[in-house]
Amino acid sequence: MTGSAEGAPDRPSAASGVRRALAEARFEAGIMLRNGEQLLVALVLPALALVGLTRAPWPDLGPHPRIDVVAPGVLALAVVSSAFTAQAIQTGFDRRYGVLRQLGTTPLGSGGLLAGKAMAVLVVLAVQVVALGGLALGLGWRPHALLWLELVPLLALGAWVCVALALVLAGAFRAEAVLALANLIWVLVLGFGGVVAPPAGLTASVVSLLPPGALAGALRSASVEGATAILQVCALIMWAAVATAVVTRTFDWRD
Repeated sequence: MTGSAEGAPDRPSAASGVRRALAEARFEAGIMLRNGEQLLVALVLPALALVGLTRAPWPDLGPHPRIDVVAPGVLALAVVSSAFTAQAIQTGFDRRYGVLRQLGTTPLGSGGLLAGKAMAVLVVLAVQVVALGGLALGLGWRPHALLWLELVPLLALGAWVCVALALVLAGAFRAEAVLALANLIWVLVLGFGGVVAPPAGLTASVVSLLPPGALAGALRSASVEGATAILQVCALIMWAAVATAVVTRTFDWRD
């Protein structure tokens, strides 16, 4: 092994760290795309929500066409499904069966694991956007042109936040608790998270700054109004910074 002038081993280069993260991303993406249960949560349920809420007369979604309001929210729900729910459950059970313990002995590190999972989610998100976006366009969705400029950055930022929060959850609880909590949070996001429908009531301002509501609000603002939701974007950046710091400092590789 080549050493430094003082005889200490050379530190791994940034390029080698990127290669490790990419290898982890390929592994994670393959698992997600082959897992029927994850595809159910990532594609089938959001598609049902898209069609159901577009065709149903309730709840009241305001003056805009229902599909214009629902479609951006369903894309946000897809991010939550694949980047948070699926990743939290998978990581929790990887901890239980010792997969993460073995990864913890490699140079990947918690930062590389987070980066690899986030990149894998982006691959799955590309499939989700094509499928769900195509379905929405078939149902009459005609978003403002600004959405196409902001879609990729917003989805990437939302995926990073959700993956980081998934690792926080998976690193703090046992697998069975992670399974229950991740599914419960998904249901709460769907019903009360301001995702598939804009938040209303006394808690609207709080919900719109939580990660799912902020992502949905930013996508909806760009799609319906042709405006950048600065407050929601700043909220997502803050959540990403805080969650990433928590993961890199506290993530436990052992069950």
